[in-house]
Amino acid sequence: MKLIADSGSTKVDWRIIFNDGSIESVGTPGINPVFLSDEHIINVLKENLLPVAGEELDEVYFYGAGVIPGEITDRMENCFKRVFPKAKCEFYSDVLAAAHALCGHEKGIACIMGTGSNSCFYDGEKIAANVKAGGFILGDEASGGYFGKKFIADFVKGLLPEEINNEFIKRYNLDYLAIVQKVYKEPLPSRFLASFLPFIGEYREHPHIANLLTEGFNEFFKRNIVHYDYKNYSVNIVGSIAYYFRDFVEKAAEANGMKIGKIIKAPIDGLIEFYK
Repeated sequence: MKLIADSGSTKVDWRIIFNDGSIESVGTPGINPVFLSDEHIINVLKENLLPVAGEELDEVYFYGAGVIPGEITDRMENCFKRVFPKAKCEFYSDVLAAAHALCGHEKGIACIMGTGSNSCFYDGEKIAANVKAGGFILGDEASGGYFGKKFIADFVKGLLPEEINNEFIKRYNLDYLAIVQKVYKEPLPSRFLASFLPFIGEYREHPHIANLLTEGFNEFFKRNIVHYDYKNYSVNIVGSIAYYFRDFVEKAAEANGMKIGKIIKAPIDGLIEFYK
């Protein structure tokens, strides 16, 4: 029995593949080991996965944001072994999840546009080149956290058009102090900022928001994809931001002399195919 997981900072898509070939889906909040304690991770596994998979699990393949070889993967293995003691466990970055889901065993440029963003050049077996994501403060261009940060910054500075500003206040009832608390004093600020993407999407045709989106996607291509062999390989992307704003993504890619290949909402189905 296998357990495959695709984890972002917001949510985890789990698939349990039973010995008879049947598959069960489980969803949980995101597991990012950079921000979460071991006990928190163990509790998620015990409460959500153990009742379905049981302790007889044979293999675990966990792909996730914040999964870095060394101390973090050692921590993750310890957490999983405490819940599934018999399982062989392997942990990989969310970037490799994107590459496996988008490119399979072929060479290509694989990217993520979700709560965070990232990119790589994949040689068909491993990540051959990776421009550091930088997180939502130093990078993460065209991610949910990035667009949320830009939007909230405009709100704080009084730069939103009146109709958008008024609707935002009416809908969210957030003032400056509440925003500062969420961003600077509470955990997972990028998740908080990314939560405004549905609202931003409602106004995607408004010139102010359209400009915000266009600039963000341009930044992604100019600061990340330009480092790869984009003249010979198309740009493949996984993530809800690229999926729902595909028209902006394609226009930005074209403006930067690049071509879009696959865009998929989530990598989990591609990962299941990969492990077949």
